[in-house]
Amino acid sequence: MAANSELLEYATVFENSYGTPRQVVEDALSDGKDVLFDVDWQGTQQLAENARDDLVSIFILPPSIDELERRLYARAQDSDEVVKGRMAKATSEMSHWREYDYIIINEDADMSVARAQAILDAERLRRDRLVGLGEFVRGLGVGQQSKY
Repeated sequence: MAANSELLEYATVFENSYGTPRQVVEDALSDGKDVLFDVDWQGTQQLAENARDDLVSIFILPPSIDELERRLYARAQDSDEVVKGRMAKATSEMSHWREYDYIIINEDADMSVARAQAILDAERLRRDRLVGLGEFVRGLGVGQQSKY
């Protein structure tokens, strides 16, 4: 799919390959839906190249390195070796925070989700994202001589 440009983004991260099929995303966006990605900085850079007008990027930081390590072990998905490898690359991965539109420090999961939702709500209200706004405003009589 990568060779045929059928992926919107793809990368190999911690020895695992990931990618997002382009058509599924384009169909959802055409239907007026939001698409949420969980990608690393490589994927975000590719999304910025391929879909900058539709992209809102949020970088999620841990409250501390110790807490990041604790969470990686607590989720019990990876071996000690994999967690150690992730921790060895963590600061390098986090160094890309400046490339993002928004930053959330994930001290509390519920609060972080609420902050991400607030960002998405605000972005949906941006003037340039409101489809049909010009027609709506003209329908209010803006630009016409007032009868008052």
